[in-house]
Amino acid sequence: MSEEWTPKRVSALIALWNEGLSTSEIGNRLGVTKNAVVGKVHRLGLPKRGSPIKQKPKPAVIIGLESLRPGMCSWPEGEPGTEEFHFCGESIVPGKPYCEEHCRRAYVKNPKDGKRTRRAA
Repeated sequence: MSEEWTPKRVSALIALWNEGLSTSEIGNRLGVTKNAVVGKVHRLGLPKRGSPIKQKPKPAVIIGLESLRPGMCSWPEGEPGTEEFHFCGESIVPGKPYCEEHCRRAYVKNPKDGKRTRRAA
């Protein structure tokens, strides 16, 4: 395979990259290796694209009271007294006991003054 990057080949690379083709497919069409495409894309500073490889979701970690540490969201989830009962455990918003998502649920803006207040339980 010839790996000379002529202006015509560079233009074709940019067009194929912008179409969203894989590096392997671009290499096949241009007669170069996948690694040559990756290197040239990097040197040209073309926009990065996400990996087509799907990440497996992380298994849920059950955070019990004994595992709850400072800096972890203490939002309770599930029915107390059951095996499924646990705490969120995500990183907290500084100065609050909950993560960002649970702060949005726990604190609402007061329509009178626009300040966030804690919801009544």
